[in-house]
Amino acid sequence: MNQTPLLRRTLAFALSLGVFFSIPGPWSFTPALEAASSSASARLIRSLKAQIATLKKQLAAAKATPPPFIEMVKVGNRGNVTDAGNGSVLGAVRYDYQIGKYEVTLAQYAAFLNAVAKTDSFGLFNPNMETIANVAGIDQSGSPGNFNYAVIGTGSRPVAFVSWFDAARFCNWLHNGRPTGLQTGSTTEAGAYSLNGATIENFDVWRNPGAKYWIPSEDEWYKAAYHQPSGGGLGGPSDDYWLYPTGSDAIPGNLSGTAANQANFSTTVLSVTQSNQYGMDVNYLADRGSYSGSASYYGTYDQGGNLWEWNEVVIERAVDDYVRGFRGGSWDNLETTLRSTFRTGDVPETETPFVGFRVAGP
Repeated sequence: MNQTPLLRRTLAFALSLGVFFSIPGPWSFTPALEAASSSASARLIRSLKAQIATLKKQLAAAKATPPPFIEMVKVGNRGNVTDAGNGSVLGAVRYDYQIGKYEVTLAQYAAFLNAVAKTDSFGLFNPNMETIANVAGIDQSGSPGNFNYAVIGTGSRPVAFVSWFDAARFCNWLHNGRPTGLQTGSTTEAGAYSLNGATIENFDVWRNPGAKYWIPSEDEWYKAAYHQPSGGGLGGPSDDYWLYPTGSDAIPGNLSGTAANQANFSTTVLSVTQSNQYGMDVNYLADRGSYSGSASYYGTYDQGGNLWEWNEVVIERAVDDYVRGFRGGSWDNLETTLRSTFRTGDVPETETPFVGFRVAGP
């Protein structure tokens, strides 16, 4: 049998793979061919190693747990006492709970709108979200029944122009598993709060038993912001509460970054621009975590500055309405508003460029 055609086919196959080997017998490779085979093999090995490294990265990414839609931190030390050092009756919480590490962001709120506000029966979108440059934003396009929403700029800034009712509906949506559909009892109108179409608080609206997400109570918000036990060598203040939610009794600065005791509020200059000149076309909201060295004891950010945050408390009864509380100050306020001693609020349908929210959970 003539072996030459078979040998040629074998050699051609080997060459096509870039693999060269010695064949005993009268046939032998020249030194140049051996050098070429060595170079080709090295290239093949490098290519295979690169592919393996890429596959390992892809496999690790596939196995990684995706970040939660709302990142929460645990607030422990159940049964802590009130903040008597500041003459307050606030801060005592008898149970452990969770609270948002950050304020609810534009990206999260836009996802909410795209899920349930194609028609937007109860005004979850405020047109100022796209037109007021200082806190924009979210853009609305399309027509009723087919509205679409897109983030303007970076989605990690907090959402403003949200009412207390908007925040409650967002919590209902989270409680119900972030469904898609019209604004009904299965999406926004029931769950953590029984709203049933309410857009003005002319009747009592309170957190329902078994709520999975909710607007923090004033005590829950206050504890997460200011509490730090003095015991255990942890460096907390003697009365267990800081004056500011940046872990300090000293007046904060307003520089973003890793420095301690900083927040997004106004001194003689505005924090984001470090200028004393106000610009109507400038966005003054900071991305979440921008003041990375200034977390509270429990790990929350921006409970001082950026935006005021709604809580559940009813401060007073107005004519045919309630005044709900918010705390923490905003990008346009002085440091006094960040203090634990400062409390304010408004009727729950209020929507301004200075107020946002964060959520809590069990």
